[in-house]
Amino acid sequence: MLTGLRYLLATLSALALLLTLVSVVPSSKWWVQVLGFPRLQALVVLAVLLLGWLALRWPAHRRVRQGLLIGLGASICVQVFFLWPYLPFAPKDVPTARAGASTRLRILVINVLMKNRQDERLRQLVKAVQPDVLLALEPDAWWARALRPLQPAYPYRVELPRDDAYGMILYSRLPLAHTQVQNLLQHGVPSIRTRLQLPDGRQVTFFGIHPTPPIPDTYPDGVGLRGKALQKVTDAVRQNERPTIVAGDFNDVSWSSTIHQLTREGELHDVSLGRGLYNTFDARSTLARWPLDHFFVSEPFQVVALKRLPDVGSDHFPLYIELALPDQ
Repeated sequence: MLTGLRYLLATLSALALLLTLVSVVPSSKWWVQVLGFPRLQALVVLAVLLLGWLALRWPAHRRVRQGLLIGLGASICVQVFFLWPYLPFAPKDVPTARAGASTRLRILVINVLMKNRQDERLRQLVKAVQPDVLLALEPDAWWARALRPLQPAYPYRVELPRDDAYGMILYSRLPLAHTQVQNLLQHGVPSIRTRLQLPDGRQVTFFGIHPTPPIPDTYPDGVGLRGKALQKVTDAVRQNERPTIVAGDFNDVSWSSTIHQLTREGELHDVSLGRGLYNTFDARSTLARWPLDHFFVSEPFQVVALKRLPDVGSDHFPLYIELALPDQ
């Protein structure tokens, strides 16, 4: 049994080292990008393997054993390097709101899952949270009807139901202005760009997006196009002079190079940096979860609260944020 356990550890260690190495290779291949998703899970596995080798005191050959332990230790460092900025004790990229004069803005983002039929749970959550803006992703015509009981509280709306998982519905208590619906590169993958008029008369720009995933997709094929889609958003933000919010299901993890292009030039900031891992997908799995839903904001927004809310029957958890915009 001991020999079998050693061989099992050796196989798993080689596989973990290989996958860690491949996950940091710059590549547009979808299977390479996907290896960067489960970094937290990979970190746990690597730590268990390292402890297993230390407990077994094997291989007997000193240099081979040292090389193995160094390799596992280096792999652990690689995973920590990507995850560390998002842990609660890391520096925050968007400051926490301080007491004082400011305007508050509450936003709820939820990928409803087109085949999900637990609409009452979602409506109850919206009524309990009372967001100023609700962005529902993946709604079809059935979901558009299911959300109608909320309309009296949300007089300003953009409804784009689709039967291909790229529908989008925006409900707002705040007046909308200069609303544009644009394809996010591919025909049939819409994005919403609008202005929200705050109670004090100021306007902020809001982007609602849902890019295609990195894996081969039945419709449309999103392989290699997420970077171009997000670059389109980045270019629009750069030309915008108002405080800006970009929100949605990005189909990508916070630490990916594709996501980082939104913040690389400084116009946008990731609200999750320094606040935690908000693993919104997959809500149906306990182990295979990673953050796919995000909020990015420009200065001078501050964060009052950022929460992953309870399951509403979808494969995504709802993600809620309360922002503060200083009055000065």
